[in-house]
Amino acid sequence: MGTLELWTAAFTLGAYLVCGIPFGLIIAILMGHVDVRKVGSGNIGTTNVAREVGKGAAAATLLCDAGKGLVWMLVARYAVAALALGGDVAALDHTAAFGVAMSVVFLGCICGHVFSPYLHFHGGKGIAVGFGAALGLYWPVALGLLAVFIVFVAPTRYVSAGSLAAAASLPVWCLFFGFPLVSVAPVTLAAVIVIWSHRE
Repeated sequence: MGTLELWTAAFTLGAYLVCGIPFGLIIAILMGHVDVRKVGSGNIGTTNVAREVGKGAAAATLLCDAGKGLVWMLVARYAVAALALGGDVAALDHTAAFGVAMSVVFLGCICGHVFSPYLHFHGGKGIAVGFGAALGLYWPVALGLLAVFIVFVAPTRYVSAGSLAAAASLPVWCLFFGFPLVSVAPVTLAAVIVIWSHRE
């Protein structure tokens, strides 16, 4: 295994650990003294926090969940470039030969949030963290996801409908913006995981 593969694996593990932090649960306990796993839908995400604790806690949850995905993707991009590619950040662009490394780290972000190592491998549904991580992967993809989410939520008022549609559109947006198939594969798996997390 080469240096790039080793550092990609290391930062994917880091993504799993960082994005596994259950901010929704932590914020709900701190701001509302509520364990959101035991009320409402039982989910630790923004929507359940909004219902059971309030808009302020929900906004903080959304910011932290999206933020952990975005920040880790940016950290990973610059660190992997510095450690494995002589500082050549452009080599990790979405259409570049080594861009698949960032797609793999993106998958790690989703897995960490949905299968949190701190909650016995249970977690959220991956929407907010996915949006933040997509901003760090290639920001036009994130805007595409947001557009699909709004188009489906506006007429239906169902957040889950927008979430599922956005997740399903993720591989399509990546293909549209020129991701090679090898880089689309990890994000497709991430999309499947997000859709699976909405199975209930």
